[in-house]
Amino acid sequence: MRIAVLGAGIIGRMHIDTVVRSPGATLTALVDPAPDSARLAATLNVAHFPALEPMLDAGIADAAIIAAPNAAHLPLGRACLEAGLPVLMEKPLAATLAEGRMLADVVSRTGVPLLVGHHRRHHPIIRAAKAAIERGAIGDLVTATVMSILSKPPSYFQGWRIEKGQGGPLLINASHEVDLLRHFFGEITEVSAMTSHARRGHPVEETAAFVARFASGGIATLTQSDAACGPWAWDVTSGESRGRFPANDAIAHIYAGTRAGLSLPDLTLWQHPGAPDWADAMERVRLPHGTDDGPEDVYEAQLAHFIAVAQSAVPPLISAEDGLRTMAVLDAIVQAADSGATVAVG
Repeated sequence: MRIAVLGAGIIGRMHIDTVVRSPGATLTALVDPAPDSARLAATLNVAHFPALEPMLDAGIADAAIIAAPNAAHLPLGRACLEAGLPVLMEKPLAATLAEGRMLADVVSRTGVPLLVGHHRRHHPIIRAAKAAIERGAIGDLVTATVMSILSKPPSYFQGWRIEKGQGGPLLINASHEVDLLRHFFGEITEVSAMTSHARRGHPVEETAAFVARFASGGIATLTQSDAACGPWAWDVTSGESRGRFPANDAIAHIYAGTRAGLSLPDLTLWQHPGAPDWADAMERVRLPHGTDDGPEDVYEAQLAHFIAVAQSAVPPLISAEDGLRTMAVLDAIVQAADSGATVAVG
């Protein structure tokens, strides 16, 4: 499958490397106005276009991966879909909830598939956790605690990444956490939240905390910061990024139900030997996740799925509508933080 990558930044280059390695895909074009992207395209011996329309006119791609800044997701995604190119859209689906709705409408109108790039769902640990939850290993969800605490260097904060509504840990990082909470436990009905930008003073938040209520009655909390030091984040514990980030020996997610508890990414099930009783020591069991030599490359798994989606062989694991529901939760979190009130998820 001939694939064009739109956006050659940090995440774009991850996708570029993945396509180049894939036996089922060929990188045919890079679309990015930056001079560095032209040099990268020359190094890879692929076509370079500073804008999308000439690439579409050239007819050299069967599908597109969009890894451009969030504000470009709607116009780039709409143009590709209307040209008949299936799209792998990096999360979030769009810059705003309204734009996400517009993009979902384009998918519905054109019938061209779109996969949202919540790549963690392709990870074997996440697949194993989902299977354990579905078979009732933890019972009914009572509560969950999710942490995403890591320190990003000053060089990271440039351009759109410091703008409110564009960058920040809510849209860039918490979108993954919200997606997984929904994936594991169903829809979130209401949230309350607080945010802070006291350390760097950028317009966008750097720290956020929120409480979410599920339709099932469960309650979860998430604490997130890219200005604090700590290993308690999926990014720096799971080892999924091929050496880009470390794999610290720590946990980042805790899920607790009526029968047992489950922590990630160590995939450890905690259960009582008999009826639940806090006076009894709990037993711990490491659940298998289908690989003996570390996690499989999650981006390669995502690309293989995208190729199947583009060939109409399978439906997208994360559809535009699914991505839109995660955006609705994030939108409610921002409203709750700004207003100080509990906000229902639309």
